[in-house]
Amino acid sequence: MKKNILTIIAMLLAVSLLAGCAGTTVVVNETKPAAAVTEAPKATEAAAEQTDGTTSATESVPVKTGICVSTNISESSSAADGQEGVAKFDVTIAAVTVDDKGVIRACKIDGIPASVKFDTTGAIVSDTAAEVLTKNEKGADYGMVAYGGAIAEWDAQVAALCDYAVGKTVEELKNGAIDASGKAPEGSDLASSATIYLGGYVSAIEAAVNNAADLGAKSGDTLALVTVNSLGKSAAATAEKDGAAQLEVDIAAVTSWEGVISSCIIDAVQAKVSFDTTGTITTDLTVPVQTKNEKGADYGMVAYGGATAEWNEQAASFASYVTGKTAEEVAGIAVSEGKPTDADLASSVTIRIGPFQALIAKALG
Repeated sequence: MKKNILTIIAMLLAVSLLAGCAGTTVVVNETKPAAAVTEAPKATEAAAEQTDGTTSATESVPVKTGICVSTNISESSSAADGQEGVAKFDVTIAAVTVDDKGVIRACKIDGIPASVKFDTTGAIVSDTAAEVLTKNEKGADYGMVAYGGAIAEWDAQVAALCDYAVGKTVEELKNGAIDASGKAPEGSDLASSATIYLGGYVSAIEAAVNNAADLGAKSGDTLALVTVNSLGKSAAATAEKDGAAQLEVDIAAVTSWEGVISSCIIDAVQAKVSFDTTGTITTDLTVPVQTKNEKGADYGMVAYGGATAEWNEQAASFASYVTGKTAEEVAGIAVSEGKPTDADLASSVTIRIGPFQALIAKALG
């Protein structure tokens, strides 16, 4: 009898449940080698009720979406005594979905390692047109196994941490994933698959959870974290102007269900290390590098460019507009000179949206 009742309840739930940041700066250390939302119908995940009356981690429930972006340039160094200078960038990004009880339902982490070399005349000697891949995209080519003797590559080790984080609160994650040294506790299941320093990544996950907002996602949605990266705006020093090694990173955290976007966050980083015609770095490497969302009004599109709204506001408007749409629908948004012409979108977004569309295509591709 009890089994029949549970079966009926499950059937009723299946019918009734339809899908109707300022990021915290975190320095990550590791061992390295030499505007309305149209929701899509959702199938209900297997639901279960705990003895305390709460729902299990397998039930489809509303979740918040959050990201954390951290950029470190402190390892950069000036050219001197015939030695080339180098601008080193290390960007770490964590994305999560988290329910109202603080339980992490999905987690993604990626990183962007990039560098630009310059000589004692301020000339750039790196190929700044080369493709800039993330650590996950590099995979085995990142070289921790081949050149560092690691038990697994960076992407596999960080994926193990993400898998461990799912189903846990931040406190549970912090208490179980790392010991006082910031590594997985010796003898733990996580230690068998992740031997790198994890403390910074755990902090990034915590910051992403703290930044999370209700944007329409549900716990069964697929979470994607994608970036598009470039060093193309780097320039050599001249007598009139300092040179600059500049890393541009466009970022999107997107949740989707059966190809329909259920939540979206877009951000970007412009990290710049300037140097003069002697190859001496003129940037204060201790100043935190903020994302465009973190800069807010200080990014200056309104104050200095006469824009109708600041970059972070326009990015948020675009993210809201594409929620409820497919990749094809986002790609098909009408534009003129790269700017949207649809009245609903054009009223709040006046910048070129090509980079945003590229992120959506990558996230749902």
